[in-house]
Amino acid sequence: MDTEEEIMEKLTAIIPTKNEEHNIEAVLQSVAFADEIMVVDSFSTDKTVELAGKYTDFILQREYQYSASQKNWAIPQASNPWILLVDADERITPELALEIRRVLESGTDKSAFWIYRRNYFMGKPVKFSGWQNDCVIRLFKRDACRYEDKHVHAEIKTQGKIGKLKNRMEHHTYKDLKTYLAKIDQYTTWSAYDRIHKIKKVTLFHLAVKPLYRFFNHYILRMGVLDGKTGFVISVFSGYSVFLRFLKLMQLKNNEKV
Repeated sequence: MDTEEEIMEKLTAIIPTKNEEHNIEAVLQSVAFADEIMVVDSFSTDKTVELAGKYTDFILQREYQYSASQKNWAIPQASNPWILLVDADERITPELALEIRRVLESGTDKSAFWIYRRNYFMGKPVKFSGWQNDCVIRLFKRDACRYEDKHVHAEIKTQGKIGKLKNRMEHHTYKDLKTYLAKIDQYTTWSAYDRIHKIKKVTLFHLAVKPLYRFFNHYILRMGVLDGKTGFVISVFSGYSVFLRFLKLMQLKNNEKV
């Protein structure tokens, strides 16, 4: 039988939040199987903390800098040796929860595990568009893993072995266009700062060729066309985000504000 008492290695679920009242209860319900649930809130101004309090009393608050910084601050504060880090717009399915429990019950020589994501864009399922093989490291040992120090798209670094789970988590990205555009604006700024010492000069190649190729890559090579209008929108904004990133990088190199 799968009972909490049989879990040999205990698990802490960490949920970073900022104004996630529309997501917080669903994500907390999905990680209810964990031995400990930690919410790391960036001083939400909505009902996020109030709603989270119905599921856990382990709620920490810290001013948000960037994702990797927030997560690396939270990880050492977990009580248990294994971490399941889940963003507020993600859901651990019952099948994935069972697989995680079995890994911890049986023991493993791995320090971390990749988890595939099943993505939704403004409520629509995305099967292609470059998102079909989307996976992230979210189950890992507390004392053996940390996020690389990057503003965007930081991933777990570890000296240990990395495995891969079979079941997918659900990822409900961007509830509306306003949210999506705001995230593109923030992420392209951070991405520009990450590249300021890596790229000497922004050229027409960066501003024109790379954005066009990103669109082509997502829409044609990665079969976004099969996702219909959703795939077209994703591909257009993927190209636009590349253009905006290098435009902001050019501004930074010219000592202009972004």
